Amino acid sequence: MLLTIDVGNTNTVLGTFLGEDLVHSWRVKTDPRSTADELWLQMRALVEDIDITGISLCSTVPAVLREMRTMFDTYFKNVPTTIVEPGIKTGVPLLVDNPKEIGADRIVNTLAAHTLFGGPAIVVDFGTSTNLDVVSPKGEFLGGALAPGIEISVDALAQRAAQLRKVELIKPKSVIGKNTVEALQSGTIYGFAGQVDGLVSRISEELEVQFKEAPTVIATGGLAPLIFGVADTLDEYEPDLTLIGLRLIHERNS
Repeated sequence: MLLTIDVGNTNTVLGTFLGEDLVHSWRVKTDPRSTADELWLQMRALVEDIDITGISLCSTVPAVLREMRTMFDTYFKNVPTTIVEPGIKTGVPLLVDNPKEIGADRIVNTLAAHTLFGGPAIVVDFGTSTNLDVVSPKGEFLGGALAPGIEISVDALAQRAAQLRKVELIKPKSVIGKNTVEALQSGTIYGFAGQVDGLVSRISEELEVQFKEAPTVIATGGLAPLIFGVADTLDEYEPDLTLIGLRLIHERNS
């Protein structure tokens, strides 16, 4: 099976594919202090009974990427490995000022979104940051927008406001909160939905002028279920978008 690994700033998502089918998936906490041996112990607990025939990885955390390379060299020496970095075939032209600045996960999501839904498209990735990645009809990465993520904003508010605290992130009964918890939930859920709708609407206007076609808007990322169904502009929800993109890139480089 192919093991796909998406190392994010907060969580690492892993999945195994048999052909095009995602068979297993896991979400674990990302710890940039983990050594290669510690990563292996964690990995072994998940995939011990699975025959790994290939690995595909993208990472936004340099410290973890370094230790992952060491782990692969030590424990997966004979397993074909694809790491999304310069020199790897992705099939995604980067039409931006400095392609080296683009996170590997955004490239992977662009490929998966265009493969699954065509283009133009907008990928809204709800993670540590909220990333909006814009895809052309040809599958090109056109740029996008970056905003603070939901949990970062909630944590910052709790730290800076003496009478406010972290709350469970669920949709409240009403937009008008009757207590502090409901008010915080309303401001977070509906506030981020409004932010997404505003950004998507403005991006869509530019895309429709350029391509004469409205984009498909795809939600993904660990926090996407909080906003999907609340934001009006989100068309599709694909929780495994990055893992699918990693599979596609591994196939291109095998």
